[in-house]
Amino acid sequence: MAATALPPLPPQFKSIQHHLRTAQELDKREPVVAYYCRLYAMQTGMKIDSKTPECRKFLSKLMDQLEAMKKQFGDNEAITQDIVGSAHVENYALKMFLYADNEDRAGQFHKNMIKSFYTASLLIDVLTVFGELSEENAQHRKYARWKAAYIHNCLKNGESPQPGPIGMEGESFDVEREETESSSLHSGTAQPTSSSTHEANNKAASNYTGIHIPPGAHAPANTPAEVPHNTGVTSNTIQPSPQNIPLVDPSLYSAQSAGTRLITANLLL
Repeated sequence: MAATALPPLPPQFKSIQHHLRTAQELDKREPVVAYYCRLYAMQTGMKIDSKTPECRKFLSKLMDQLEAMKKQFGDNEAITQDIVGSAHVENYALKMFLYADNEDRAGQFHKNMIKSFYTASLLIDVLTVFGELSEENAQHRKYARWKAAYIHNCLKNGESPQPGPIGMEGESFDVEREETESSSLHSGTAQPTSSSTHEANNKAASNYTGIHIPPGAHAPANTPAEVPHNTGVTSNTIQPSPQNIPLVDPSLYSAQSAGTRLITANLLL
């Protein structure tokens, strides 16, 4: 776990605050994913503002956290080798997506599945530290983020969400507003208009905007243990047993990739 406390988040870094919060939540149970969440925040923050004093100070402390974590988990190939780290983060992101997608298709709508959809989208953001997203992962991110917004808006307005893929217009997130209204949600959505939600509800499943994600598509057959729910309704969704990420043959790479090496301190000078 990262021990160095971070200073207050500069307003310029608002876009990475939820990636950092996800890192904090995963420090104990998924330190590898937490590490890459911080690395993503570091790289993104450097692009946003590395000049102003408050941003330089924040990035310097965040770098200290990354260095401490790299030292602590230096014998973990998921930290030292990009190909292993990428597979680890992607596996976890798709695990979250699969859990939420199964709940959605079973008509089990609740806060944990909304949070899982949104967290999956954040973790797919994190995959960009390894390079450009595949078209498939870009679609998963777009779908997960929109689904979280759509379902939350429906529940907020007392409406019944439509399970499975549907039209994706008219929904967006206003995370700060939802955090103010509900401390139990990791993130939220903008206040919707009833007409936009009603319009989305009445779209045919075949008319959504080109993104087709069949149940459990390309996601590992396991359900995240950290997001159980208790809705009082028994789900018919089958929850398969967990599986481990297969070991990567060292011959697949000849040297440590430079893709996720920490940004050196002189970049902050």
